[in-house]
Amino acid sequence: MSETQMPPTYTDVVIVGGGPAGLAMALSLDAMGVASVVLERSPWETWENAPFDGREIALTHRSARLLQTMHVWNRLPENSVAELKEAQVENARGGEPLVFDTNGTGEEALGYLVSNHLIRRALFAECQSRSHITLKAGKTVEDVKTSPINATVTDADGEVLHARLIIAADGRFSQVREKQGIGAILHDFHRTMMVFRMTHEKPHHHIALQWFDQGQTFAFLPMNGNMSSIVFTLSTDEMEQMRQMEDEAFTQEVMCRVGYRLGNMELVSSRHAYPLKGVYAHRFWGRRLALIGDAAVGMHPITAHGFNLGLVGQDILAEEIGSALSKGRDIGSLSVVQRFSLRHRMASTALFAITNGIAVVYAREELPFRLVRKIGISVAEHMGPLKGMVTKMLMDETGPIPAEM
Repeated sequence: MSETQMPPTYTDVVIVGGGPAGLAMALSLDAMGVASVVLERSPWETWENAPFDGREIALTHRSARLLQTMHVWNRLPENSVAELKEAQVENARGGEPLVFDTNGTGEEALGYLVSNHLIRRALFAECQSRSHITLKAGKTVEDVKTSPINATVTDADGEVLHARLIIAADGRFSQVREKQGIGAILHDFHRTMMVFRMTHEKPHHHIALQWFDQGQTFAFLPMNGNMSSIVFTLSTDEMEQMRQMEDEAFTQEVMCRVGYRLGNMELVSSRHAYPLKGVYAHRFWGRRLALIGDAAVGMHPITAHGFNLGLVGQDILAEEIGSALSKGRDIGSLSVVQRFSLRHRMASTALFAITNGIAVVYAREELPFRLVRKIGISVAEHMGPLKGMVTKMLMDETGPIPAEM
């Protein structure tokens, strides 16, 4: 070994990507006594104290339970969780809304709204407290190699990590996925989403509103107090004009666009814009490799299931690893990653297709699409079984995909 070379590191699992899916995966492995090393691009300070990014996460009941099991829920700041008691969908101005509520479910809320950066901080803090998790910041992956008996990850600093399994959780444009030759379906919606917080004169009553107007889409997500997180979608060119506005002019423009429905409003956060692109990997596995989070499925935010699906994916993989451990089998074997992939595809394929279909219908302004939106909302409001099915999907009370099929 030369003086410049670093001694190799041996661990059970290397997780590339320290976002919510990657950190949750590390916690699930730690609970089983499985050691992991998490590699994250961001510097330590940014990773530990994730900055506000505008995004509010609509957590399903299943996701909330998973975070509670991981001891992450009690790390969220007091009064940072807002109940989502009802959701309404409207098409343009006026008309009968489509309403989803908890009536008949036995629950007080459809779900819970929590800021993305607070969840990331809580996950990071919990990972720091676990003995089987090693966190490495400022790391980029230079090379990934797998063989029938082990896998190695080499970072840009020359450190080599040996493991039984590599888990790619490095986002929708995953370097690990690319290096392993796994392609992906990429759907560019040619629209940009902007997220920000505003206080408002009128109460929201903890009702979320998804409002589709001509050429634009608004979602109002109720936070605690008279404040909402607003998700505003426009064509990329139009959004660029909005980005360049001063705060006062921007506020006035938003109030005008939403028809002053919440009265006077005030911008109380920074604004953050994200291009809307959906990603679905051709497969979620490779030799001693599993893809989770956005590396596997990057969802359009219209159904608010991207974050939740990331938690579901790591939970399925954890179950398969746990099953292998209980039987004394190799946790990185093909049977483990292929079974995980099958179950995760069952949990995600239909949801991804439906989400993209809805996004396309509500992004197009040609007359047939406008008629479909108007008729669809009106009909759905009077179809009890359909509403009940969608409500269960929003709450995710259907339970996990079974481990034994």
